[in-house]
Amino acid sequence: MIDTRVKFRHLQTFVEVARQKSVVKAAGLLHVSQPAVTKTIRELEEALGVAVFERDGRGIKITRYGEVFLRHAGAALTALRQGLDSVSQERSGEAPPIRIGALPTVSTRIMPRAMELFLKEETWSRIKIVTGENAVLLEQLRVGDLDLVVGRLSSPDKMAGFSFEHLYSEQVVFVVRAGHPLLRARQSLFSNLGKYTILMPSRGSIIRPSVESFLIANGVASLPNQIETVSDSFGRAFVRSSDAVWIISTGVVAGDVEDGLLSLLPIDTSETRGPVGLTMRTDAIPSMPLSILMQTIREAADEVAKKR
Repeated sequence: MIDTRVKFRHLQTFVEVARQKSVVKAAGLLHVSQPAVTKTIRELEEALGVAVFERDGRGIKITRYGEVFLRHAGAALTALRQGLDSVSQERSGEAPPIRIGALPTVSTRIMPRAMELFLKEETWSRIKIVTGENAVLLEQLRVGDLDLVVGRLSSPDKMAGFSFEHLYSEQVVFVVRAGHPLLRARQSLFSNLGKYTILMPSRGSIIRPSVESFLIANGVASLPNQIETVSDSFGRAFVRSSDAVWIISTGVVAGDVEDGLLSLLPIDTSETRGPVGLTMRTDAIPSMPLSILMQTIREAADEVAKKR
């Protein structure tokens, strides 16, 4: 039986606190006071009969009961938003919006072609494409802020409540400007990496662990001069104007390499290959426009795969 004490504000507040991992930050985003957020969470816990958050040092963390409830709370908010959007769209004659999360490599190589194919279908849907780190995009998907994520397969503990459809596999590469000294190096490339500034994937990125493991396996324990970034625009500009080495997913720089603007260091990185695909909530039912977009993403991915 549904507990009538659980209201929309309880779900909205709970999801935002879970997302921000902070009562203070959630209060700011919801434009209410901190005590109001605390009171709402306590009301929810009374209705559920369990604690959904617990103290973790100076902060808070979600409990296992909270994790279970989060999956359903996020889906409920998404369904309500879709219902409200549908009524609004029916009145205005607009097609439903589609919110897509994409890794930088996907945004660069897959989504432009996918959108080109999608627009030919004339669904007239409004599209929002968000680019970011895999973990951030999955969290937005979990709480209902995104409808689909096109990115790497995450670890099993992060994939609870999600379904994944494999599209292709991708590896990281070591990229430098044309004419870089390392392209002419006769000694081991790994022993010379420490002489240059290294652009590394940030610690929260999905490819960071595989990059670190690969470097350690090849005798590179540390890189003293490195910049962490997931910005493809910064990476592209910085590498082309310096002797920096950029460690990045191949899809981000494939076009630059094909055009001769950047060059790949001759390093076998095949062991860093990982699956890229479509991630959705298991309880989500895609709309017709979203289903069409997913198909165009598949077609775009197939075209890219055939070019390799």
